[in-house]
Amino acid sequence: MSLEIFPRARLGLAAAALAVVAGGAGYGFAHLGGGEAPSMQSADAGRKPLYYYDPMVPSQHFDAPGKSPFMDMQLVPKYADGRGSDAPGVRIDPATAQSLGLRTVAVRRGELASSITATGTIDFNQRDVAIIQARAGGFVQRVYARAPGDIVGAGAPLADLLVPEWGGAQAEFLAVRRTGNAALTQAARQRLMLLGMPPGTIASVERSGRPHNVITMSTPTGGVIKTLDVRAGMTMAAGQTLAEVNGLGTVWLNAAVPEAIAGPLKPGQIVQASLAAFPGETLSGRVSAVLPQTQADSRTLTVRIELPNRGGRLRPGMFATVSFGGATQPALLVPSEALIRTGKRTLVMLALDKGRYRPAEVQTGREAGGDTEILAGLSAGEKIIASGQFLIDSEASLSGVEARPIGGAAAAAPAAKSATSLC
Repeated sequence: MSLEIFPRARLGLAAAALAVVAGGAGYGFAHLGGGEAPSMQSADAGRKPLYYYDPMVPSQHFDAPGKSPFMDMQLVPKYADGRGSDAPGVRIDPATAQSLGLRTVAVRRGELASSITATGTIDFNQRDVAIIQARAGGFVQRVYARAPGDIVGAGAPLADLLVPEWGGAQAEFLAVRRTGNAALTQAARQRLMLLGMPPGTIASVERSGRPHNVITMSTPTGGVIKTLDVRAGMTMAAGQTLAEVNGLGTVWLNAAVPEAIAGPLKPGQIVQASLAAFPGETLSGRVSAVLPQTQADSRTLTVRIELPNRGGRLRPGMFATVSFGGATQPALLVPSEALIRTGKRTLVMLALDKGRYRPAEVQTGREAGGDTEILAGLSAGEKIIASGQFLIDSEASLSGVEARPIGGAAAAAPAAKSATSLC
């Protein structure tokens, strides 16, 4: 018998302990969140409560007093906030506001810089690309010590090519040239050009008076060898690509800018870039293009910036931070930390008179330096909560306080059930 009674007794003691803890928490919430403490009930004598509620479930309202169906405690009366005032909002006494760490600031007019910061990576300037192709069919006799990734200067040799077709045409040109017929000589020279022979090679044949069967292919511009598809002994066809060289005089910085703030960016705008590879150094560039396609996964636009590459220090793949500067413009400003973003709308918590607070819907604009531009919903001089506003917003939501709409009056009369007090 004792073995059966002992578990039941232990279960009863645990239930009693839970009831005591819950009752204490309910009283604490009622004392902080709007319940009328016994010492305050005498001041409310003769006033009719708006409704009764359980402090542990404040969203549930009752028309008559009694015991809470949720907890083992009496329902608490809710009176019109402001001692008879039906103004909207929640009210907190100064001592409670101080303990919650509430900080109020005034909506002000100021200057907001049109500054946008984004990240990007260095890439090759695709407008500075040279393609080296075979102008006639032949054979590769010799290749020079080149490999993809090598940096070469303009005129650097790549390979020696034997072009039989060019050798026969050069011999014919020299034979015609020896006849002294200027018209035939000019026609023979024109034929060499139409075969794709470089002017320098034609001039060398004229000076030496003998054919040049082996032609050296060289780079027309300096830069980095991106591709090299020529090997000793291989046969090449006319138009075959031998190498691709990308210049390094300038590079592109492709910055990813969120589409929501990319509207003011224009080609020709001056930007400042700082690279992780060169800490403490700032580079100046210019926006060359805002690409027309948006990245669907990140909702960003690619802004192409052209940077000078003195000494070839900037290498593709380097990470950079870009600052798009702009002129300052007047704006109505609030601290960015004061905003409550719900996903569907943006709110601030107004600080009204006599310790009253009410949410207000706002329309925001640009953001820079910890401040956000307010396009609609507030006026200069109004006071809002800059810290601790989420606690007040939660209480306002539970009490059914409606947010002041954009364009609404500063003191709109709410329904009676929207009133609440925190004493």
